[in-house]
Order: sequence, then structure tokens, then C-alpha cells
Amino acid sequence: MLAGLAARTERVRLGHLVTGNTYRYPAIVARQAVTVDHISHGRLNFGIGAAWHEQEHRSYGIPFPGAGERVRRLDEACQVIRQLWTETKPSFSGQYYQLQEAHGEPKPRQKPYPPIVIAAAGEQMLRVVAKHADIWAAQSRTVEEFREKSARLTQRCEEIGRDPATLARLAMTVVNLADADLQQARETAQSLIEAGATHIVLQPYGFYPEGFVRRLADEVISPLKETLER
Repeated sequence: MLAGLAARTERVRLGHLVTGNTYRYPAIVARQAVTVDHISHGRLNFGIGAAWHEQEHRSYGIPFPGAGERVRRLDEACQVIRQLWTETKPSFSGQYYQLQEAHGEPKPRQKPYPPIVIAAAGEQMLRVVAKHADIWAAQSRTVEEFREKSARLTQRCEEIGRDPATLARLAMTVVNLADADLQQARETAQSLIEAGATHIVLQPYGFYPEGFVRRLADEVISPLKETLER
């Protein structure tokens, strides 16, 4: 679907929030992502996470390891993907994934590679984010929870010697369609920005009517941009 969107658009950035690492081998995902990055002329945000939907895994016959293993697999997967994107014939010997002088051409259009977006909430996942992500997709239900997890992520960055300012923070807020003037969406987004969010995702709840995306742009995004530019 991303490839189709890439071919039909010119300006918007494209990506998942997020694809689960357990569904495909990371080397295959890396090659698929490069294809989308080229079709879009460098507009891909590469979203990935440890995966969580146990019922879906069971239904499709896909193994669903415990949480600890899923986190370790994601850590290795990020290393495999980055090596394929940046090295000529990378080799990797991990517990779960391996490469042996793997051919990986062409490289991504974006240099050094598309921004890596990792969705995470738990402590071990925040460590993976600190190591590998360009953008953290927060799994937070409130502004206070976002602020607290963001502070913990800053600590994880400092522990490994990474400048926390190099890691962007993405927060999501649900838009209630019953909110006639979208005031709550504006106020929540503004609070998240004040708490340190650099990216905001507006998530309409349920099926939304025709023209609603335009309303979000006009009544939420534009006022927020005006506020930030003052």
C-alpha cells in the first residue's frame, strides 16, 4: 500500500505506525523499504516495533515469542536493517538473525537511510529506541505519561552517550468526532508539544466523514502552526 501511495503522491511523507518485526525477516523488510523509498523519491519514514497482536499471530500460524524475546529480536533486526542500508556486503551473526556477505543494492535514496521510527513504551523497549531510533513513537495515554516516558528515554540516551536532542519524539492523540469545534484535539496537541513532542499524530476515532481530514488541517494543524511560529 505504501508503494501505491508513493506513486500517487508528491509531497507527503509515508510510513507505518508501525509494522511488527515478527511478521517478516528483517532483511526482507529492509529491501521492501528501499523500494518504497525509491518510488517516493526519498519520502519514507520507516516504522517498526516488537509486535503485540498475539491473536493475529496465532490465527495466521506465526510464532509469537514472549515479550523479552520480541524485544531482543527487534534489537537485532534494527542492526540487520541498518547494515543492509549502509554496507556493501554486510555479515551479521546474531541469536535470531544472520547475514552472510548479503548483497543489498540499491541503497536508500535518503542518506544515510530513512528515519527509523520505533514505537515503544516499556523500559527495555526504550533502551532499543535509544540505540536505534531517529523518532520515538510514544505509546502514552495521557500528556503526563508521555512526559514521564520521555524523561526516562532521555536517561536511556545519556546512559549510552547519545545526545537526547538527536531523538525526535512523536505523540499520538485520539480525535473525538463528537468534538464539534475540535477544541479538545487542539488543546491536547498543544500540551503534548509543550511536553516535548516534536511530531503529532491526530488519530480520528472510528470512521470519519468526508472532508474531516481537511477540517483537521484547517482547525487543528494550522492554528498549532501559527502558535509555534509566533
